[in-house]
Amino acid sequence: MSKLDANLDFDAIVIGGGFSGIYAVHRLKNELNLDVIAFEKGGHVGGTWYWNRYPGALSDTESFVYRFSFDKELLQEYTWTHNYLTQKEVLNYLTHVTERYNIKDNFKLNTEVTKVKFNEDESYWEVTTNHEKTYTAQFLICGLGLLSAVHKPNIPGIDNFKGQYYHTAQWPENADYKGKKVGVIGTGSTGIQLITAIAPEVEHLTVFQRTAQYNVPLGYRKQSEEEIAEIKANYDQIWDTVRNSVTAFGYPDTNISAMDHSEEEREAKFEEAWKRGNGFYFLNHVFNDLATNREANDAAANFIKKKIKEIVKDPETAEKLTPKEPYARRPCANDGYYYTFNRDNVSLVDIKANPIVEVTEKGIRTTEGEHELDVIIFATGFDAMDGNYTKFPMIGRNNVVLKDKWKNGSRSYLGIMESDFPNMFMSRAPLSSFTNNPPAIESELGWAIDLIKYLIDNNLRTAEPTKEAVDGWYDLCLKLSEGSLFGETQSWIFGANIPGKPVSVRFYMGGMGNYNKELEKRGFSELVFDKALEKSDR
Repeated sequence: MSKLDANLDFDAIVIGGGFSGIYAVHRLKNELNLDVIAFEKGGHVGGTWYWNRYPGALSDTESFVYRFSFDKELLQEYTWTHNYLTQKEVLNYLTHVTERYNIKDNFKLNTEVTKVKFNEDESYWEVTTNHEKTYTAQFLICGLGLLSAVHKPNIPGIDNFKGQYYHTAQWPENADYKGKKVGVIGTGSTGIQLITAIAPEVEHLTVFQRTAQYNVPLGYRKQSEEEIAEIKANYDQIWDTVRNSVTAFGYPDTNISAMDHSEEEREAKFEEAWKRGNGFYFLNHVFNDLATNREANDAAANFIKKKIKEIVKDPETAEKLTPKEPYARRPCANDGYYYTFNRDNVSLVDIKANPIVEVTEKGIRTTEGEHELDVIIFATGFDAMDGNYTKFPMIGRNNVVLKDKWKNGSRSYLGIMESDFPNMFMSRAPLSSFTNNPPAIESELGWAIDLIKYLIDNNLRTAEPTKEAVDGWYDLCLKLSEGSLFGETQSWIFGANIPGKPVSVRFYMGGMGNYNKELEKRGFSELVFDKALEKSDR
């Protein structure tokens, strides 16, 4: 293929080898016929599903919609066995996609991007890697990951620990924890999966919990061939529901308020959802107002609190596991989490009441004493949304550094672009939709790739949003978040899990359907364009 600009190394550079990177490379190469390279810091494609290989790791989005929808043949060909995909199954799926669409060789593995800079004189991007080589391209696509910038708490003394310590998001293949005294710090979605998985395998498990979580059953089960065949036969309708719904998890939206029912009716519906499983379903699709109406939220929260007291035998442990905040974080779902604390070899430490003081040679010391451990596991999550965009220099027009631009809170246009950064496209970045990831990626990067095609077809060199467009999108996202109870919890959804990080809106809360309407309505009307450079301008 011939490049758009013979003076550049590539037409497009993609950063990341997860869902976003794979989708971008496929469309850029196979539809636009561009010369594209992708840099992935891991040793395999998969992004977060390569790194997060800890015990118990699986997607808590149901299998039938945790996949790409761009090819009907792929949807029919590639199948699954259970209603949720394990980490290995997701990795196998993504590997298959790269092989099926002949894009595997476009990924340069074990290659981490260390700097990107826009060359204003000739309007192209310079991308430098850890191999101290710089590549050039007209277009830059960042699939850096919504949840991939690892958050490691700064705990004094960690280097003094004589045992092993791991982070779930950087899990080594030879991790040695079985039959040992293990401490786990963190009880978010990852921690809950890990704790339930390893409890039967260790000598003793000490869970260090800062915030008690609302957890509902996952409902993990094998699906019959007939059930899967029926799903595949109805995929057109299913994906239409996904793209036009609020959450994009494949469930029809409900217009039923929790407060339109009697307490007895509400309890019956909650019980039905509890038996069905899935946290996203429980929070968003039983009733339509659990995340916006305090009374409705309290009803759901109290239902789960009663379940905790019924399941957990020790009253003191049950009380520690009972959340004090509204039911308004990223929903957790796991079969058996609360039952795990009935095991004789599992203990719970409330580090909000008894904070961690330091890591010692033998374990972890809190204000109430020392806990001897052989292994410490950090399940402490991520610097979500913008963490990967601020950990290395990203330099746009006029030497504007993205980290500096976002120091008081991150912004974007549609969750895809930023002013002063022409031809740079982001996926699952700040102010993108608060929805299921694969369909959101297809919407965001679909718009970006349509724009790239528009630029090529019209002999235009660059596009970027105006500052007014970026501010307008932020204002809309802020307005949509004002009625949400998510802002009342100290979670990553508003950036509250990172000490010193500005707490601000980080998502478009209007839903997938409305987000897609925004993309269609706005088109490219709020962008400014530069014409292609003539040869005499070089």
